[in-house]
Amino acid sequence: MHYTTVILGAGAAGMMCSAHVGGSVLVVDHAKAPGEKIRISGGGRCNFTNMHCTPAAFICANPHFAKSALARYTQWDFIELVDAHRIAWHEKTLGQLFCDVSAKQIVAMLREMMQKAGAELRLNSSLEDIRKTDSGFAMSLITPDGRTAVTADRLVIASGGKSIPKMGATGRAYDIASHFGIPVTPTRAGLVPFTFTDARFAPISGTAVPARVTAGGTTFDEALLFTHRGLSGPAILQASSYWDEGTEISLNILPANDLFEKLRAQRQTYGRRNFTTELAHHLPGRLVDHLASQFDLTGNLADWSDTRLQSLCDTLSNWTMTPSGTEGYRTAEVTLGGIDTDALSSKTMETKTIPGLYFIGESVDVTGWLGGYNFQWAWSSAMAAARHIAKP
Repeated sequence: MHYTTVILGAGAAGMMCSAHVGGSVLVVDHAKAPGEKIRISGGGRCNFTNMHCTPAAFICANPHFAKSALARYTQWDFIELVDAHRIAWHEKTLGQLFCDVSAKQIVAMLREMMQKAGAELRLNSSLEDIRKTDSGFAMSLITPDGRTAVTADRLVIASGGKSIPKMGATGRAYDIASHFGIPVTPTRAGLVPFTFTDARFAPISGTAVPARVTAGGTTFDEALLFTHRGLSGPAILQASSYWDEGTEISLNILPANDLFEKLRAQRQTYGRRNFTTELAHHLPGRLVDHLASQFDLTGNLADWSDTRLQSLCDTLSNWTMTPSGTEGYRTAEVTLGGIDTDALSSKTMETKTIPGLYFIGESVDVTGWLGGYNFQWAWSSAMAAARHIAKP
């Protein structure tokens, strides 16, 4: 069996590439269904892109690498595609776009495009014994029906990273890269909750507040969620991608709250009331109880001088702590690191040393922020490879 292009991975990048690459195409995935990460993403609504997508929203050892692909297939291009398939969508917050009905619509759109392009999809299958030949690549296709020898002019690796192994993530792309001598940068879980071994926030699990979270010198303003295991919520997930193990993070749980002036004003009228009672007008009661166990919040409001009030507000605006770790790949939305971009063409995603071998999507050392950026990288990198392969 010979194909113009064989694509390993039927996720967002692999499906998108297969629909545009042209020629005879085989897509192989070990999962039972294509696009499983798409299906579960965004609470089942798929945050398929972001209106504010720019290269600045991506982490990569080479900050310029993603510019080419993102510029040549933009968020507006994908929105146009979604509109053409009559999929209704809405903006939630911060430019995040979601399907009105279901993430399954995006999967169905990609499957329809694949079928129109004539791409062949083999599920519950794998590629083994991949090797370079004079004319392209040779490999064994392992299916429930047995083993078949396959050759291809080009091979595209779109098998993703290590995040969410229960969805089938294996890091196979890194093994293939190593086999061909393609360097791989160190990988770790990204967009992932922080954990603390002492379960310090278990008593207030489920409490959420607006926050400004800083890690590794980068700051995000979004919601913070206290959990049994530690800290989660959008602001935490964003900051986790910039955090190094053993370093501090800073929480500002008063990002848009002039608490000092408000408490001073309350002191004039409600000075005889317990301080924590008045503080609970501005922060969730359970959080106030937790803070009272960490800091000295005793006395009535009238007992609190301006100096003491300011000191507390300063503390809550820069509440530092060192996480024990993260929840790891088990719950991580993405994998940081991956195929070294120095080994790839930024315009085509083809490896520089192995002609015809491409890496796209999450397997590459390009990681976006939370909010549709990683899907956009999947679409953009897939199109960069597909257009190069399809051109005369």
